Order: sequence, then C-alpha cells, then structure tokens
Amino acid sequence: MKQWTNVAEFILLGLTQDAGMQKAVFVVFFILYLATLVGNFLIMITIKVSRTLKNTMYFFLFYLSLSDACFSTTTAPRLIVDALIQKNIISYNECLTQVFAFHFFGSMEVFVLIIMSVDRYVAICKPLRYATIMSHRVCVVLVILAWMGSFIHSLGQIFLILRVPFCDSNVIDHYFCDLQPLLKLACMDTYVLNLIFVSTSGAICMVSFIILFISYVLILYSLRNHNAEGRRKALSTCTSHFIVVVIFFVPCIFIYTRPPTTFPVDKMVTVFYSIVTPMLNPLIYTLRNAEVKIAVKSLWCSK
Repeated sequence: MKQWTNVAEFILLGLTQDAGMQKAVFVVFFILYLATLVGNFLIMITIKVSRTLKNTMYFFLFYLSLSDACFSTTTAPRLIVDALIQKNIISYNECLTQVFAFHFFGSMEVFVLIIMSVDRYVAICKPLRYATIMSHRVCVVLVILAWMGSFIHSLGQIFLILRVPFCDSNVIDHYFCDLQPLLKLACMDTYVLNLIFVSTSGAICMVSFIILFISYVLILYSLRNHNAEGRRKALSTCTSHFIVVVIFFVPCIFIYTRPPTTFPVDKMVTVFYSIVTPMLNPLIYTLRNAEVKIAVKSLWCSK
C-alpha cells in the first residue's frame, strides 16, 4: 500500500461542520441505529425461536435482517462517534476496511432481496412444485452464493482503490469512505476507474432492480387466476417486499449509476439507503405480516 500512496490517514468532513447540528446528528442517528439493531435482532431471534416461522420466506428474511444490521453498522457508529469530536480521522487501512464492509453487506442485501423475490414467484406461480424447487438445500446454496457474490464484488472494489495513488489531499467530503469520494482525491486520471465503478456497483443496482421489477410484474399477472383470499395474501406479502425494494434501490441507483459528479443531496440520499432503510425494513415486514406480528407477540409476551 505504501508503494502507491503517501497518505496514511483521511479526514472525514461528516454530514455537517456546524457544532450545533453535530449534536443533533449524534442524537438522531444514535436513536436510528439503536432502533435498527433492536428491530432487526428482534426479527432474527423470533425467526430462530418461533415454530411457526419455518418456511423459506422467513429463512431469507433472517438473512435480510442480518445484512441490514451489519450494513448499518458499517457507517452509523462512525458517524455517531465523529459527531462528538472535532477532527474526524480515519486511517488508510480502516478506510479500505469500511469500503469492503459497506459494499459486502450492501451487495448481500441486494442478492437476498433478489432471492426473496424468486421465492415469492415460485410460491405464487408454482405452488404445487414449491416445496421441491425451494427445498432447504436449495435455500442454503442460494444464501452461500449470495455471500460469495458479495465477497467477490467487495474484493473488486478494494483492488480498484489499491491502484489509486493519492497525493497531499486527504479530506473526504463525506461521512464514510466510499469509492467516489476517494477517487476525487486521486492524483491521476480516474475516468476509466469511474467507468469500472459505474459498471460494477451501478450495474448491480440497476440490473437487480430491473430483475425484481419484472418478477413482481409476473407475480401480479399470475394472480388473476387466484381466488380473492389468495390474491389478498399474495398482494400483502409482495407489497411489503416491493416497498423495501423501492426505498433501497432508488437511492442506490441515484448514487451509483451516474457520472462522477457531486450534488448537495448526495450525503442525505446515502444516509437514507445506508441507515434509514435498514431501520424501516423490520417495521415494514412486521406491520404488514400477520404471521410475524403474532409470532413476536406470542414469543416475547410469554418470555
């Protein structure tokens, strides 16, 4: 690493430089992060302990909650701590670690959402073959492939950064380390690297969103042959899934599928999909899912 850079640390400017606003940032994001951990771990524990939540949808929901909790942890704790101190310094190695973790758990969430849409498509469109197609072994293999795909993608992002020489500037106008803010500090032409960045992270966001959108269109089309009760249950489940997809992918597409330009709203958009969305997912899945609500009540009331 020392061969490629003479920058040993970076300074994160955070969300704001105003002292009064930093106190508000600390309070607000501490509450959001705490709610994220409580909500997601509540779902994970409920799924593991409950005897009624044993089908494949909840198997995948467990890993979605796990990726949500970890994804938020890659940025929120640092943002909360940095709001209390004056000079927010992160070392070069810590910065690379944050880039890897952010893309790893973000990609994991993307892949799990795709798997969940496939699961719902098979359950609604192929109900007689559902148990055969989505067997426990298949589900485990799909989750392993999601982990592997996330690891390969994140490793690729690190290889991009390792080939970037940094000069004297080490001030990152963001609240965490990511490829776009880092590439702005490079003392080289980063046009090709930006193209690679958009064609990897941006392509994952865009292609995944298109796949998910098509899968839900096919599900809605197939519901015309179901009875009223079947349509109601399927629509309730798919609606909650699609809400999660929209609030996660739209901000991601805005950030990762455009040329290397900066807008004033970039930080807040990133906050929304990296911190707010992981907090909203447990609420969406519990409030719109009667089985999860009943399981949570019966489990925790008995305890």
